[in-house]
Amino acid sequence: MFARNETPVFGPLSFSVDAGEALLVRGDNGAGKTTVLRVLAGLLQADSGEVEIDGVIAGHAERSHRIAYLGHLPALKADLTVLENLRFLCGLHGRRPERSIAAALDLVGLAGYDDALARQLSAGQRKRASLARLWLSPAPLWLMDEPYANLDLQGIELVNALVQGHLDDGGASLVTTHGAYAAPPVRTRELRLGGAA
Repeated sequence: MFARNETPVFGPLSFSVDAGEALLVRGDNGAGKTTVLRVLAGLLQADSGEVEIDGVIAGHAERSHRIAYLGHLPALKADLTVLENLRFLCGLHGRRPERSIAAALDLVGLAGYDDALARQLSAGQRKRASLARLWLSPAPLWLMDEPYANLDLQGIELVNALVQGHLDDGGASLVTTHGAYAAPPVRTRELRLGGAA
C-alpha cells in the first residue's frame, strides 16, 4: 500500500509476474501506475507490504541487481555523450557480457551517435538510448513506464521486439499503459488500477 499526504494512491495489491511473461499495468492518469513501478524499483518506500523475488523478500540491494527501470525521464546525463552515458550506466548496473554498447546502439537505431551529447538528442532518441541501456542490463525484471511515449511507429516496433526478446531469454516485464499505446504482442496478464489519486 502507498499513500501520499495520507491519501491512498494504491493498495493493497497482490500480484506476480513469471519468467517469460509481461504484466500490463493499466489505469487512467493518476491511478498510480508510475508509483507502483517506482515502489517496486525501490525508488519510493511503500507504507506496507513487501517485494519478493524468487520467493525471497528483496531489499534495495537485491532489487538494484535484479530490476531494471525505464521511467519517463531518460536517466541520461545531459553533458555526457551517448557512449559515455551507456558506459557509466553499465558500470553502475552491470552489463550482459555477451552484449556490447556498439551492438546496443545499432539495435536501437543510434549507430553513429556515440559522440553526440545527450542534450542534443530528440526526445525519441533519448528514449532509444534508454532502451539501449535496458537491453544491456543483466536484470531479469524490466519495469517499463509508458515505454511507447515519444516513439514513432518504428520505435514502437523496437519496444515490442526488445520485450519479446527479453521474455524469450527467460526475463519478465511490467509495462504500464493507459491505453493510448498498443501493448507488446507477447504473453501477458493485466493488473488494472482504478480511481484517480
